[in-house]
Amino acid sequence: MPDAPPPSMKEAIRTVSVELLLRHGYQGFRFRDVAERLTTTRANVHYYYGSKQNLCEEVIVEYVEGTIAEWTANWRRPVPLVEKIGGMMESNRERYVRYNPTGDTGHAWSLIGRMRLERDEIGPRAREVLARFSAVLEAIVTEAVARAVRTGELGPGTPVADVALQITAIADSAGAITQDSFSFDRLERLYGAIARTVLHAYGQPSSRP
Repeated sequence: MPDAPPPSMKEAIRTVSVELLLRHGYQGFRFRDVAERLTTTRANVHYYYGSKQNLCEEVIVEYVEGTIAEWTANWRRPVPLVEKIGGMMESNRERYVRYNPTGDTGHAWSLIGRMRLERDEIGPRAREVLARFSAVLEAIVTEAVARAVRTGELGPGTPVADVALQITAIADSAGAITQDSFSFDRLERLYGAIARTVLHAYGQPSSRP
């Protein structure tokens, strides 16, 4: 099988920009730092993206839309609801470990959470995609919980909107939870707790652990 082609300079710039935005925020983001990481020039970064706002908007929009696509695929899998919750947790874990490889640090890893802190500074496209992220995620989770009711995994009395809201709130605050606790452990426990609570309260006998 042939090796994958190396990333283009545009792709490399976006990849490095995610890390630098997480580390320094929008205010501290500099083309100079991107250029140094890639052993290129600031003029080259300007050539591809023109301005800091253009680059950051493209990076943020791509990140958010990629996250939505990944999580939509997870929540629409033909597997039990608890496995879908686990799939979201593992997606969070993968991103956490990328920036916290020892597992006991609280470095920022969620670009969505980080950029929300500077929403007044970023461009309009980035603000718009961040603003709708929670609503889109909640709609995806609501669809999955409703499906679990239709298939008999959860009982007909399940408060679908309430369950979806709680799951969404955990995912939406995942970055802050790990930063506050300096580990992934508390977030993992929260995901496990919501899965067990939902199954215990509303699961049909065949779906309970």
